[in-house]
Amino acid sequence: MATKKGAAKKSASKKATKKTASKKSSVKKTPAKKAAKKSSTRKYSPSASKNVETEMHEMKKGTLKSSSGQKVTNPKQAIAIGLSEARRAGKKVPPPPKKG
Repeated sequence: MATKKGAAKKSASKKATKKTASKKSSVKKTPAKKAAKKSSTRKYSPSASKNVETEMHEMKKGTLKSSSGQKVTNPKQAIAIGLSEARRAGKKVPPPPKKG
């Protein structure tokens, strides 16, 4: 009787691994579909890129100031300032990400 129980446990474990394997394969297929949906239109206008570029140069020179008047040393902050100025000027820039 002990051998029958052992054989039943082995077959049950094999079935469990087959189920998990089928779930993993379905997960891998979804990113391939998302990659095919890429659009070829520009998200940022060339003039907006120029605006960000000038802000980066100002930051590297040490003349870029934030709204509080402190010197900007973080490149991400310089990019954010350039994008917000481009939005204010009405250039083609996506809306800022919503805080959540």
